[in-house]
Amino acid sequence: MPALRAVPAAGTIPWRVVDGELQVLLVHRPRYDDWSWAKGKLDPGEEAAVAAARETHEESAHTVRLGRPLPEARYQIFDRDHTYATKEVSYWAATVTDATGTLVNEIDEIAWLGPTEAHNRLDYARDQDQLLALVAMHRAGELDTWPLIIVRHATALPRSKWAQKDWLRPLDARGRARAQALVPLLAAYGPLRVVSSSSTRCRDTLAPYARATATSVKLREALTEEKFEKAPKKAIALVDKEIRRGKPAAICTHRPLLPALLERLRDHGATPDVRAMYNEAAANGMEKGELIVAHVSGTGPAARIVAAERYAP
Repeated sequence: MPALRAVPAAGTIPWRVVDGELQVLLVHRPRYDDWSWAKGKLDPGEEAAVAAARETHEESAHTVRLGRPLPEARYQIFDRDHTYATKEVSYWAATVTDATGTLVNEIDEIAWLGPTEAHNRLDYARDQDQLLALVAMHRAGELDTWPLIIVRHATALPRSKWAQKDWLRPLDARGRARAQALVPLLAAYGPLRVVSSSSTRCRDTLAPYARATATSVKLREALTEEKFEKAPKKAIALVDKEIRRGKPAAICTHRPLLPALLERLRDHGATPDVRAMYNEAAANGMEKGELIVAHVSGTGPAARIVAAERYAP
């Protein structure tokens, strides 16, 4: 029997703490009269993280910032084309950054509930896996995280076709398209600080996101190839400063700097999987326009990267 067609979807479990008690957000669908998590199918070519944030806003009227990934759900559905398929739903924990808007027709009610009440109200056993994982993260003190995102600049004009100084070399058409594509992906994680090498190709990789969110791009000489060659410790110190600050941030730089920066982050890895990801990226490199999202618990020397995700072009 051939494998069933996969239908990718994504959603979130928004959470908050009120008077010391954890609460999660459920949505009610009148069409099915069920309570579940905010989720929906991916649009063509859409990243799951982007769909998760978009669907949460559409279904709950809450804008969220994605946190740690949660267990995936897989189950069989009878799709709109009257065929059976396997729905594959990626989930993230999420924190609310804005709660303005109105509910759409698919959702007529939302509810913030404690874990026990949420467990009892969920209509599908498969939805309990995400809740149990989120509660375990909360009890371990590893649910409240902030993102530190490392970005390698997108593709630029080749050196052989550029007669001016190298730091002025701009993105090519493919690079500009990737910079635009990064806007919703970065927005899903909500970096508030945008830090870049002062080289044009790095600055312009993050510029579309900065414009879309009314955020300034903070240019740093320490993140350039030229400065790194002379004073490599300054780039590492910049990453250390961001970890001490503990504010959601994206940092864009160049290939020669990546091993040192990634190895520094690896040292904060809380699990073998996280450390292995940074080791692999440091050893084999990141693609142009690729980003790695670190989910950081805590700040400074005590900061721990409890999860990490990679997004290649």
